[in-house]
Amino acid sequence: MFVVEQLINKAIANTEIVDILAAAAISRPNLSVLSDEFLLEVQKMERKNLALEALRKLLNGEIKSRTRTNIVETRKFSERLEAAVARYHANALSTVEVIQELIKLAQDMRAAAQRGEAEGLTPEEIAFYDALADNKSAVEVMGDQKLRVIATELLTALKTNVTVDWRNQENARARMRTLVKRILRKYGYPPDLQDSAVRTVIEQAERILSEIAPIS
Repeated sequence: MFVVEQLINKAIANTEIVDILAAAAISRPNLSVLSDEFLLEVQKMERKNLALEALRKLLNGEIKSRTRTNIVETRKFSERLEAAVARYHANALSTVEVIQELIKLAQDMRAAAQRGEAEGLTPEEIAFYDALADNKSAVEVMGDQKLRVIATELLTALKTNVTVDWRNQENARARMRTLVKRILRKYGYPPDLQDSAVRTVIEQAERILSEIAPIS
């Protein structure tokens, strides 16, 4: 516990996020900085203000690392983090209460990272599904399974049609928008929600495709 607290103190003093678990000689996969073991250690820290600041920094770092893969999920987690911290600063939550909220957020983030495996979708397909399901009425009208099918077809079509210089050409973006609209119409995606969905899907596509076809 003393080693962990010392490392957290150092991280906060230097305004840096250090690999606390690795430095404490605890083996971990990518997201076990949000593991139950680590969260329990933070929860037990006597200096609650340091525990809160460490959690805030670590969660913020985890959220930023997901920006390229899932913009809808990233936005929702970021909003939850900001809202919890804002309530704390407004004295609506005690230090202990806000730590509990951040621990719940960490657990939800960890569960979200495992969604694809449970649902048989890749992280990219999950990202497109989230873009399509961002409006709850679309889920109600079409159902989860149909949105998953659309997400898979969108990803395949966009990858197939991407060009190396797509980010430098407005006509390439226009073709991408047309392709997305065509697929949404094909499956009967609610017309009144299409414009919003297209914008979100295109934004998500640009994040994913930038990894496949960098600027020339």
